[in-house]
Amino acid sequence: MILTLTVETHGPACHEITDRLVDWLRGKGDGVLTLLIRHTSASLLIQENADPEVQADLLGWLHRMAPPADDPSMGWITHRYEGPDDMPAHLKAAMLPTTLQVPVADGRMMLGRWQGIYVVEHRRTPHRRQVVAIFQPSQF
Repeated sequence: MILTLTVETHGPACHEITDRLVDWLRGKGDGVLTLLIRHTSASLLIQENADPEVQADLLGWLHRMAPPADDPSMGWITHRYEGPDDMPAHLKAAMLPTTLQVPVADGRMMLGRWQGIYVVEHRRTPHRRQVVAIFQPSQF
């Protein structure tokens, strides 16, 4: 069973997709959910979804790790064809996962109490991101 989710983004942010996945998995039984983001400048992440300060701090940390290429500290970057945020976005996507696997029991993801699944946008401009979700039912 395969689903493709589309997520509209408008600059660096964490976009929670947990509820969309919960709806899709309802009634599907036991198995494994595998997610893949089909882009090289955005990521997937399982992270706390109770306090929005967590996402803000995460985005701040990523910005400090890889600021835009026009920042003086990033003068070593040569890939600049798509703007100063492009190569840093690729670096951020290299640090965070682009695939996730989550066990599913009785049609429910076995996430922790405060965990949610996010698309993390690393680019400044709006994008239409696609996440492919595959549910593999248990064979046992």
